[in-house]
Amino acid sequence: MNIGNIIREKSGTVVDVRTPAEFMGGNVNHSINVPLQEIQQRLNELKQLKTPLILCCASGGRSAMATQFLSSQGIECINGGSWLNVNFYQSQSE
Repeated sequence: MNIGNIIREKSGTVVDVRTPAEFMGGNVNHSINVPLQEIQQRLNELKQLKTPLILCCASGGRSAMATQFLSSQGIECINGGSWLNVNFYQSQSE
């Protein structure tokens, strides 16, 4: 899965796993915020989103944990790393 292609084709959903405060400080256009500590409780909600999910955070650590967990639950997802990287891909597709 190529993040750039997924974003360009609008074939997935960007999920930011940072805290709400971090998310409010800046985020990827059209992304949704599901903090890492809420991933398990919001699993059914995440299953309803258009996949693949592109997970992002500040540096890629939390999104890697979320990717591992969601993959184990059968959800198609990819670790996008830093939200700034994902934001760059998003800006290229607009």
